[in-house]
This record gives sequence, C-alpha cells and structure tokens, in this order.
Amino acid sequence: MNMQQTAREMLEGNIIPFWQGLSDKEFGGYYGYMDIDLKLDKKADKGCILNSRILWFFSEAALVLKRDELLEYASHAYRFLQDCCTDKENGGIFWSVSYDGKPADTTKHTYNQAFAVYALSAYYEASGDKAALDTAFNIFALIEERLKDDTGYGEAFDLSFAPIENDKLSENGIIADKTMNTMLHVFEAYSGLYRASKDKNVAEKMKLILDTYINKIYNPQIKRQDVFFDKDWNNLIDLTSYGHDIESSWLIEWGTKQLGDALEKEIHKRIFDINAALAESVYDRAYRENSVRNECLDEHEDEKRVWWVQAEAVVGFLKMAEKFPEQTKYKEAAENILTFIKEKLVDKRNGSEWLSEVMPDGSNTPERRAIVEQWKCPYHNGRMCLLLTDTHGMVDTKEIKK
Repeated sequence: MNMQQTAREMLEGNIIPFWQGLSDKEFGGYYGYMDIDLKLDKKADKGCILNSRILWFFSEAALVLKRDELLEYASHAYRFLQDCCTDKENGGIFWSVSYDGKPADTTKHTYNQAFAVYALSAYYEASGDKAALDTAFNIFALIEERLKDDTGYGEAFDLSFAPIENDKLSENGIIADKTMNTMLHVFEAYSGLYRASKDKNVAEKMKLILDTYINKIYNPQIKRQDVFFDKDWNNLIDLTSYGHDIESSWLIEWGTKQLGDALEKEIHKRIFDINAALAESVYDRAYRENSVRNECLDEHEDEKRVWWVQAEAVVGFLKMAEKFPEQTKYKEAAENILTFIKEKLVDKRNGSEWLSEVMPDGSNTPERRAIVEQWKCPYHNGRMCLLLTDTHGMVDTKEIKK
C-alpha cells in the first residue's frame, strides 16, 4: 500500500475541498454545524475551537503543500479569530460565538486558549504576520498568569477568569479539576509556539509540563495516561482513552524534539520509553479488526471506531515502526487502519468528509454524530494526511518503506 499517495488523495480530494466549502463569506469564519444527513446549519454557533483548528489546518497545509491559495483560507479563519473569537475587554478566547460573530458561550477554557496559541503560531510560520505571533504570546502569558494554580493548569473559567465547573472536558458522571487532555494540548500549543519562536521562557514551561506528564499523568502500572484528576492530581476514574494514548505517544515526543539540547538527555530517554509503552499497550489492548477501539471504562470496552482515534493510530503506529523497524506489526497495523479509514470512515456521499464514528464493521452507530460540530474538524485527519504527505518535522515516516 502506498500510504503517502492514499493520504494525499484523501487530503486533496476530500478534506481540503470540504472545508474550503464551509467558509462563511458573509459573516466570517467557518460554518459551525452539519448534521449526519449533510444538512448545513448556517445559523449554528461557531465553536472557537473549531475555528482555531481550521486556522491551524490551513496554515499547515499551506506550508506543507506550498499552495498559496490555502493561506487565503487560513487568513479567513485568522481574521475571524481576531475579530470575533477574542474577548477584547477581558482577554482570551471565548468558547463559542454566534453565526454572525457575537459572543455566545463566554467560558474561558484553558484547552481553548491553547488551541488558539497553536493555530496562531502555525499561521505566523505560514504567513510571516508578526501580529499573529504577538497574539499567541499574549494568550501564552494569560495562560501562565491567570489559568494556573499551585499544581498545574486549571480548566474552566468565567468571563473574568474566576474558576467555574469544568463540565466541558469532564464526562462519565465526574467533574475534573485537572485533565490529561488539557495538559496534552497546552504542551502541544507550547511546542508549536516554541517551534515558531525558540523563546526560552516557553521552553521552561514545556519542561514543567513534561514533569507532570511523567510523574502525574502517566500510569506505569497500567501503561496508560490517567484521564481525570482532582486538584492534587489524584485519579478520579478507571478510564483508558486509547485515542489520547496513541496521540500522546508521538505528539509528546514531537514536542521534546523541538526542545532538542534544551532538554536533558535522560528526559528525552524517559519520554521515549513512556511513549513506546503507551503505543505498545494500545496495540495490545485496542487494535482489533484493523482499527482501534475508542476507550475502556471500568473494564468495559467501547467498540466504536471514532474518526480521530483512527487518524492518530496511523501516525502513532508509524512512529513505532520507525522506532522498532524489526517489529513489522506496527507498519502493518498503520496500513490496515488507513485502509479501514478509506473504506469505512471517508464518507462516499457528495458534499461530505469523514463520518464521526462507525462500528467495527463500518455500520452506523445509533448516535448518528454530526459531520461538522465544534469538535469535528480537519485537525486530526488533516494532520494525519499532512504528516504522511510531507513530514514537516513532526514524524519521520519517510524512513518507512511504502
């Protein structure tokens, strides 16, 4: 299987044109909702996470594919983020805005701030617009000054940054004070900011997050990341998120490679070992029927095949194949999952993109998840295709024989 060609066809024949078509030329940004029946709601609220991820995607696509017209779509998202998603009075990024760009959900979530930093850093690299980098640093400073406590990063805050209940990134009946998910993506955002700037202060914050990752989030007994925590990093639930584990297994390492010699060799080695253990565990526990399970809660396996989990598994297993080329099972798994994506997740209907989730046999799940909503975007699947098309310094798939 020529994985590079398959990924490029998905990217240029499906993902890019679909999201180009969701550009809202009247009110700015990108439309916020399309249901499973491909009905586009042009008056749905626009998630600021969605807009940030679209900004990141078109910026990276312009860099990798060297297509100037893609930068225009990134600029469209950038203007909307600056003009509508940003709280000009209090600072930071809203959770969502209305279809015409007015504040809707004014929650200030650390996760959301992080994705704005990530997207703005990528846009700066693609466009050279210094104002984008300046905004990224302003949000970085806000995260460090207003969203941290004595043990790490908080989660949800109100309009003026008073802590509120973290209902947006909690689930399964618990409310978490700290989450693995937010820490992962703050680290990712800072990695992108460091790549764009080489700022030493950003590097120091990344090192602190790595310490939390090693000593609080990674569970060496189970070889997983714990997911939800109280304010002192005590685990709250027996949950394994296979998608986040395989994503972290390569994404954390990408960030440490950005740091290079700024990070001690023993930390690089520790991260390498943890990430290899995470990926191996996902392979052993969740890789079934040429695809990866969603998660495991209290020993109950969720068999749904979720779009972003499959995309991250392709990259994570390719990274393992690079690390351990003698273990051919990882390359085979990546090829099989990419085939599963092509056959069962890429929606064959005109005017669609990827389905959000299917069962292992490719049948629909009862939930009938939307094609577009605040979490369903070209971030995971677009990134997978970009990485397989041209590594751009994130994962060296060129060393793996096609």
